[in-house]
Amino acid sequence: MRDFKGKKDSRDFKGKRPRGKMMMRRKVCRFCAEYIDIDYKDANLLRNFVTERGKILAGRITGVCSKHQRILTDAIKRARVLALVPFVNIY
Repeated sequence: MRDFKGKKDSRDFKGKRPRGKMMMRRKVCRFCAEYIDIDYKDANLLRNFVTERGKILAGRITGVCSKHQRILTDAIKRARVLALVPFVNIY
């Protein structure tokens, strides 16, 4: 950074990349790539997209595209009602 007189500030990065800015590989939708059908009866598949607290993971975390995220959300909610996937895990 420079102050108002144009002098360099000590906070300048001297040719180094700031820490914490790593290049992340783009996540590919698992359902698009492998042609997997999302079924509410497949509890083992659905558990991969739910936290241990029972919350549905976001698509940006799992890498699922928005189309399959909507289908996945409906399948998880349907499986919860049928008691295939728990609403909340109590330890």
